[in-house]
Amino acid sequence: MTTLYQFPISHFCEKARWALDYKNIPYKAKNLLPGPHVKQIMSIAKRSEVPVLKYESDIIQHSDKIIDYLDIKFPDNKLTPTDEETRIDAMQWETFVDKEVGQNLRTFFYHSLLEHPEILIPIFTYKGPWYGKILMKFFFPTLRIKMIKLMRINDETAAQAKINLKLAIDKINKHLSEHEFLAGSKFSRADLAAASLLAPLVQPDKYGLPWPSPLPVALQETIDEWQPDVAWVKEIYKEYR
Repeated sequence: MTTLYQFPISHFCEKARWALDYKNIPYKAKNLLPGPHVKQIMSIAKRSEVPVLKYESDIIQHSDKIIDYLDIKFPDNKLTPTDEETRIDAMQWETFVDKEVGQNLRTFFYHSLLEHPEILIPIFTYKGPWYGKILMKFFFPTLRIKMIKLMRINDETAAQAKINLKLAIDKINKHLSEHEFLAGSKFSRADLAAASLLAPLVQPDKYGLPWPSPLPVALQETIDEWQPDVAWVKEIYKEYR
């Protein structure tokens, strides 16, 4: 049995979900509660971050490492280019979007969403343990403080994250204005990473999460404003997800 320990909301977990689905690998998604997940994940892995993939006796943590592992263990529908130059290019793009898109989007979104437990609690508990909503109702204020501290979220970091995220999107768009894909001449882990990490801006159905509506006004205004810049994400989802 292949098990993916994850948060449905996490765009880094979406990278792993997409890779598993793209390779047609059957798996069970184990949806965890943010906060209480730490004890469960630390019992099988070295750090508390998700996603974590368990295959037989192997434990693989972090989305990039999971893709590495899957390409070796399940070589069909390879996501890592075989040509060395293209492989390096794809890995560099993935590293770039993990940092400049993944981390900045997370900071920018949670700066708004953490002020709205009525939005986050249903997402955090989606298809999780039966007691999730009951527990999260009481635990959320403590979780909010911990997340703000851990992610260093405040007005200044959120504003900078928004700027950095837009710069990253502009860089990707500049490249895609001259190339069909981020690395080489076919879909790869670079495109998967960029699209999955930007997915919260386009909220595709295939993400597997009931997107909340309405979102906080300032956040929704930015999402609406940036739609022309991330239209390609919808196309990647339509074609490859």
